[in-house]
Amino acid sequence: MPNTTTTLRAVQNLRPRSRAGVAIAAGLCASVAVTGASLAAGDGGGESPKVFAPTAATQLADATGAQADAQRAAGEKAVDLEKSWVAPIEEDYALTATYGNSGDRWASSHSGQDFAVDVGTPVNAAHSGTVVKAGGNGAGDGPAYGNAIVIKHDDNTYTQYAHLSEVGVEVGEEVSTNDEIGLSGNSGNSSGPHLHFEIRTSADFGSAIDPVQFLGKQNVKL
Repeated sequence: MPNTTTTLRAVQNLRPRSRAGVAIAAGLCASVAVTGASLAAGDGGGESPKVFAPTAATQLADATGAQADAQRAAGEKAVDLEKSWVAPIEEDYALTATYGNSGDRWASSHSGQDFAVDVGTPVNAAHSGTVVKAGGNGAGDGPAYGNAIVIKHDDNTYTQYAHLSEVGVEVGEEVSTNDEIGLSGNSGNSSGPHLHFEIRTSADFGSAIDPVQFLGKQNVKL
């Protein structure tokens, strides 16, 4: 068996001149001590040294890495959602009056898509943007719309949500895709509880386009 004490003294006499040297010397001391202990354990002819499980530091590093991966994936999902479009209603609904319908209920033709839902159903922003209209009297578009909201989006399109029972946002407020902005209702010129939803090319009444067709181009199937 090697003389561990003599070897340790030799290492200590190296007199390192820097912190790096101190670290090297300390490492040598530790190596010698471990080697000596291993040899001593082996002198008895017993079992071979056991292989130890991963250290706590390794386990912590693995857990930290997994957490970072999960956070990165969640962040990427949030970015994807922010760029996407969604239906304004998540809960079960029935599509009733569609864009372009004509009849006694409309001055000319129907300017949006109706979602038949119970009063109080959450209404969500179809895309991220800035609220430019919100409140009663159709948010300025006339009493037929009841309580309404209009949101401007980054592609210069606008979405309108009408006949609400509750308006949950204010003018100037920034909203993200799928944020709850109000509750469906039966206010204004409405034949029953539903959400009236429009896609517009400006903030004002009279610029609506087919919302089902538009959302279809954004990979949203109603």
